[in-house]
Amino acid sequence: MSRTFFEGAYFGLVVVASLVRVVYTIRHKKTALAEERKLSLDSLLTGLPGFGMFVVPLIYVLTPWLDFADYHLPPWAGWIGVAIFALAIWLLWRSHADLARSWSPRLEILEGHTLVTHGVFRYIRHPMYAAHLLWGIAQVFLLQNWIAGFSMLVTWLPGYFYRIPVEELMMVEHFGDEYRDYMKGTGRVFPKLWR
Repeated sequence: MSRTFFEGAYFGLVVVASLVRVVYTIRHKKTALAEERKLSLDSLLTGLPGFGMFVVPLIYVLTPWLDFADYHLPPWAGWIGVAIFALAIWLLWRSHADLARSWSPRLEILEGHTLVTHGVFRYIRHPMYAAHLLWGIAQVFLLQNWIAGFSMLVTWLPGYFYRIPVEELMMVEHFGDEYRDYMKGTGRVFPKLWR
């Protein structure tokens, strides 16, 4: 398989992942808001990965500007990237489906918000972040370029380190001991090996 095939696979999978998000974003707009945390840094850091997911990869594929940073992997590495990205899409979908009406793209508590501890949330507290981490890893295999391949991870990590503590503090403030107990039995983005 050629690198072009895996680059095409990357963009095809991006479309599928984006459709998952669009469907649930449309559903979210029908949910009433109870509490919101408006933080300007949050908007910046949650928007930044879009640059690493879409803009840099498009520049890489459509122009020769980043060719100097290419690396070469065997075809089986591209298939690993496809498999990891497929897992990321499944986890992204499953996370949205399990959260249902409790999902929000922003730091907010919705009217009737419940603490979801079933499905993938039984094992990890932030499966959407895990899905984006997997997406970033897959990108390294599919876009074989030191800049485009790693751009998702580089742009995603600042938001991850900033937002999860803020999000968890909001959940503790809203759910109290119920959320603290939930934290003890689950991992942030990887399942705990022991409970």
